[in-house]
Amino acid sequence: MFTRTTHRRPRATVRPARRAAVLATAFVALLAPALTACGGDASSATGDGALKWASSYFPAHWDPVVSGSGAQFRELALVYASLTRTDESGKAVPDLAESWEYNDTGDRITFHLRSGLTFSDGEPVDAAAVKAAIERAKKQQNSALFGDLTSIESVEADGLDAVLHLSQVDHQIPQLLGQRVLQIASPKAAAAPEKLDQNPVGAGPFVVKQLIPGTKAVLEKNPDYWDAENIHIEDVELVSAPDASTVVSGLRTGVYNFADLDPSQADAAEKAGLDVFVQPGFNASNISLNINKAPFDDDRVVDAVRHAVNREEFVDKLTFGHGEATDQPFPKGYEAYDPESENAYPYDPAKSKKLLAEAGHAPGDIKLDLVIPSEDPQAEIVQSQLAAVGITVTIKIDKNWATPFFAKDLALSLYSTTGRDSAVQTLTAHFGPDGPLNLSSPYEPDGFEEAVAKVRQTPLDAPEYKTALREATRAGLESKALVFTYSSPNLMVKSSAVSDLPKNPAHIDWTGVTVSGH
Repeated sequence: MFTRTTHRRPRATVRPARRAAVLATAFVALLAPALTACGGDASSATGDGALKWASSYFPAHWDPVVSGSGAQFRELALVYASLTRTDESGKAVPDLAESWEYNDTGDRITFHLRSGLTFSDGEPVDAAAVKAAIERAKKQQNSALFGDLTSIESVEADGLDAVLHLSQVDHQIPQLLGQRVLQIASPKAAAAPEKLDQNPVGAGPFVVKQLIPGTKAVLEKNPDYWDAENIHIEDVELVSAPDASTVVSGLRTGVYNFADLDPSQADAAEKAGLDVFVQPGFNASNISLNINKAPFDDDRVVDAVRHAVNREEFVDKLTFGHGEATDQPFPKGYEAYDPESENAYPYDPAKSKKLLAEAGHAPGDIKLDLVIPSEDPQAEIVQSQLAAVGITVTIKIDKNWATPFFAKDLALSLYSTTGRDSAVQTLTAHFGPDGPLNLSSPYEPDGFEEAVAKVRQTPLDAPEYKTALREATRAGLESKALVFTYSSPNLMVKSSAVSDLPKNPAHIDWTGVTVSGH
């Protein structure tokens, strides 16, 4: 599923921001002796040449079915490989599958797996493992991925050939089944999902040797990984970052050599001589409205909210100038971004007040609860901007926020996402009648279903694909359920010891990356 974020960056699970208490606990745990280990000894990967990664979204779950496609997938990709992966252009390229092809009608796709591969427990990587992974993702009770796999009706396993029978023509499948949605675990290990959750077994570039839940993971290079010759890092130490300022000092002193970075710390990191860079991504934050509940059952009130939003304030206050304003779920320049829909509802508080008056609401008449799971500076900006046009917002924190949000019981909330490698999946998640990010389900804008079906039916390399995709984006943006605000960058920082990373959108790919000694 998609992931809640804050002004820092995409998080691993559904939540907005302040993690101070959690991080403080994690920092204390980091100083404690190793409490548990999953295989191997408890030695630390702190020698020269080791990747020492401080993360603000350390995985809460190591079962990829439970973790879903939130920001955690970047770290789980150390352990797990997928059928496909994404290259620097954002296209699907071979991973565990060396090739694939559709049938003539586009409702069946066959993935041909590489021969001779095994999971780190010795089990074979074959079509049966792919079948098991897809079926588990569709059926496991706590799966975060079942909604992504609705086009897959059944899977037929024939040696190294996994044949996916589809419920509709869908040329998005190779894009979809990459790291974000189908990281494949050993079926033997996945037979006990609770154990897999803290003892991951995959066929990725690294193998976990030690795991302290929520705090630290020590990994070593997997010599049996299909592309092991291009993985030059021998050891990885992944830790939960204690706080933003500590990360910078830790990088400066060599405790870490790689981290995701809070925008507020970018200047300090650059002044310390560290390499601060943006990894391409699909992040987008929004204000979620439920048009099935008053006052948003009146289109004039929805439009009033749209015109009350000053997106630049989000950028300035939350990203320190490193993000950008957005009114779409895609970044400018991406093939799914629709230039014709840009700035359809510009910031205009006077127009907002006029629309509220036309709807019969005097200033102060509308009183709303903005429900979020924890403190979030986004909420304070929304509260202030809506107050300026006469809408009173009370921020309410509910730690169990996810339950009413996904049950569509809230009238007003916030959400942020890391997007999808499949643009269609991004669109349907936001605007579709069953979309997890559509707070107004089962509502969908007119023409959206037909526009999405047209994109699915169009091969990705067809000349008309981009036009069809942008038309689907345009149809989705007619939705009254979401008001997009800003995009926070995937801001990273590393020491000079770590070479440049491939610019794969939203992914962190260690192929070809080296870490020199000190």
